[in-house]
Amino acid sequence: MNSPDKIKEVLADIVRKYSCKSDAKALIQNLNTLIPYFVLFYLAIVSWETSVWLSAIFTLLLSFFTVRIFMLMHDCGHKSLFKTQLYNTLDGVLTGVLVGMPQYVWAQHHNYHHATNGNWQKYRGPLNILSVNEYKKLSSFKQHRYRGLRNILLGPIGAFLYFIFNPRFTWILGSLQFAFNLVKKKIQNPGDSFTRIMAAYKSRFWNTSKEYLHMTLNNIILLVIWVAASWFFGAAAFFTVYIISLSLAGAVALIIFTVQHNFEGSYASDNERWDYNTAALKGTSFLTFPKVFNWFGADIVYHHIHHISAGIPNYNLAACHQEYAYLFEEVTRIKLGGVPGALKYILWDEDGERIISVKQYNQMNSSK
Repeated sequence: MNSPDKIKEVLADIVRKYSCKSDAKALIQNLNTLIPYFVLFYLAIVSWETSVWLSAIFTLLLSFFTVRIFMLMHDCGHKSLFKTQLYNTLDGVLTGVLVGMPQYVWAQHHNYHHATNGNWQKYRGPLNILSVNEYKKLSSFKQHRYRGLRNILLGPIGAFLYFIFNPRFTWILGSLQFAFNLVKKKIQNPGDSFTRIMAAYKSRFWNTSKEYLHMTLNNIILLVIWVAASWFFGAAAFFTVYIISLSLAGAVALIIFTVQHNFEGSYASDNERWDYNTAALKGTSFLTFPKVFNWFGADIVYHHIHHISAGIPNYNLAACHQEYAYLFEEVTRIKLGGVPGALKYILWDEDGERIISVKQYNQMNSSK
């Protein structure tokens, strides 16, 4: 019996043992993360005028705690951090503001990833990778650009766009389009109520009114904080610390998420051949990083466990892995030094049902 079949046999036991949540543990995780976060943010700003180097050190430390805040937000999205679901909602809003992301909206997209993990016909990961056939059709210039845009050094820029720019831009643009459509439809059909017009409106930036409300709440709170912090600390110092720390933390989050699914031989199926448990074991990596990173990453390194059941809270992942280690022998291990190499796997080989590198692609084509 192969490992995916074994997982099916013990899945109920795994969920029963390790999906138990604790409000106390979740609160402690919030306190040991948020308190240092705010202290470091303050120190990074106030040391700005006396020592740029000291401010840079505080900002770098702040980035690590920002990564942990993002991971806590991630767990709130799965409703797996607190036992009390209202606390997951409230903490999700708070942590979402701190990392610049409307948590509820982000969680809907992330849950789609969980539902389709390993099915690269439906979801292509944060890098939005191309299939071998799609890449082959590109011109030499576009192939070069495709490879260049997936360079690890561009991580902070990608994070800036993902965490800081896009959530603000899409909300503003979407709101303007929404308001314009509302006025336009009312002029065209004066008898229609505003409620009916709003209910019929479809936006490419949100799927439901609840998503839009969360986007609006996140942006209004964040904009108020930006204005208040700029007035109190000075815009230059505040935004320098804010943008650098969030861009660095976001880059780490995006890179980690990528190598958890993009690596040599990673399982990559289509709709017809896809299997959820096979994807969890062969399309998800186990990051064997130094223990200090495990703390800042809230044990997200045990990503194979997380994909077996997203309802298992982060503080139970390590114990679950240890008890059922015999099931995870086939899971690919990636060390910290192996991250740059894993990021080279940016093409989906449809026929081979795996992720390959451009080097492997060139070798395949040269042998034909």
